[in-house]
Amino acid sequence: MTTSTPDLGLLLDVDGPIASPVTRTVAIQSILDDLVTLAAAGVPIAFITGRSEEFIRERVIEPLFENGLADALQQPGARMFGVYEKGGTWSAISPEGMSELHIDESVVPPAAYVAAIRELGEGEFSDVLFFDETKKAMISVEQRTDVSSEAYLERQKAFDDAAFELAAQQGIGMRHGDREAPDARGLVPFRIDPTIISTDIESVKLDKDHGARRALAEFKAAGPLPKRWRSVGDSRSDYKMADELHASGYDAAHVDVRPADGILEKDYEVVTFGDLIHDDAGAAFLRECVRELGLEG
Repeated sequence: MTTSTPDLGLLLDVDGPIASPVTRTVAIQSILDDLVTLAAAGVPIAFITGRSEEFIRERVIEPLFENGLADALQQPGARMFGVYEKGGTWSAISPEGMSELHIDESVVPPAAYVAAIRELGEGEFSDVLFFDETKKAMISVEQRTDVSSEAYLERQKAFDDAAFELAAQQGIGMRHGDREAPDARGLVPFRIDPTIISTDIESVKLDKDHGARRALAEFKAAGPLPKRWRSVGDSRSDYKMADELHASGYDAAHVDVRPADGILEKDYEVVTFGDLIHDDAGAAFLRECVRELGLEG
């Protein structure tokens, strides 16, 4: 990094602030433009997401490359990294594209349980959700795009309860609310984590702070880190990115793009953008970063 490199780093959730939760794509052109501009200027950018590498590659990285990311990542100090499945998988992002995917095998759910959840998703609940075949280190089912949010959420709890019962039957440690299934095989417990468009079943070792640590370590290996970092997300668990930054001594703030869920009280600044939510708020934040750093062309 050079002395002219901006003193700013970004840890970005994808669903909500970057990709529209409705279209599941990057629907706002300025998001692509500003991410390329910031990367070219030397702002380290990490995508910290529960999504799979395949989803990020197809829905985020390929559109970024179509908008000039390859040239941006060839600039001095440019750094971009992807942490997927809340830290269970990860890859570097270079001018050549995404590197080989790394998988933390210690957090992968047992194959028999994965198969049972697939059968559940493709059977009783197939009218409102689908099983995500792209996940390598966790299990996810997602709301079908042809189903309303209300219809999906109405049946989500029943799916979650069924998933818990399957875990108990198979004797894998599963936490669900105040319940914990017996851990017959000494496995690290798994949790059921519902979102507004999905349910994730994941090792309790995985979360956004875990992903943040992995990204920071990757960036640090490539050069000095900025002191000022901003994390962006649409769920309460996304605050854990800023928690990790703050605990590590960085100047941290978190941008909450869905504050209606309740803004958490933290020892660092929490930023919102008025009535803007989801990718509209994400776009406003990125444009503010470009303007603040004097990068407008």
